[in-house]
Amino acid sequence: MTDDAAAERKMQFLFALRSQGVTDKRVLEAMEKVDRGAFVKGHFAPRAYEDMPLPIACGQTISQPSVVAIMTQALDAQPRDKVLEVGTGSGYQAAVLSKLARRVYTVERHRRLVADAQGRLESLGITNVTVIACDGSHGLPEQAPFDRILVTAAAEDPPGPLLAQLRVGGIMIVPVGQSDTVQRLIKVTRHEGGFDYDELRQVRFVPLVEGLGND
Repeated sequence: MTDDAAAERKMQFLFALRSQGVTDKRVLEAMEKVDRGAFVKGHFAPRAYEDMPLPIACGQTISQPSVVAIMTQALDAQPRDKVLEVGTGSGYQAAVLSKLARRVYTVERHRRLVADAQGRLESLGITNVTVIACDGSHGLPEQAPFDRILVTAAAEDPPGPLLAQLRVGGIMIVPVGQSDTVQRLIKVTRHEGGFDYDELRQVRFVPLVEGLGND
């Protein structure tokens, strides 16, 4: 690909994000720095820069870039924050978060995806992300509390263990709803007296499943 074609592709990519309401300069810069093409392999590689979800191994998907950006913008991760991501998938979302936060812990139930994501992140020189194979529905209590928590799979309700691991003043972004219906993206903010819930938009994610995968 020529330099002009690459520049045009990047411009179209960022335009697609802005057209979906992504205006945060830090988020746009992070999305620009992380090459989605590094996370999409095989048959779907030519479509890596389109604003659409794509299949990855283990029956999972890499989310469409505009949804990654919208969730990241709502999360509002700050430079000194410790972030938990539930559902590593390809590692793309974690890579974006690595540009915005001090430390990212990302958990995934499929060991194959953990190994693949670790390899991709290492090849990109990303050193502030830790990928762990575990049941994400229980969070990561040994590293709690977290300033920010981002869940990339849909739960019927915001999971109690994750709410408990969110520090006071912290934010969690989570898709909520049945797996076979339209889900709602929820922003949860913890304060001294409890939690505030704000609905952001309709989304569609794979369901949050308990236990480890068989691969």
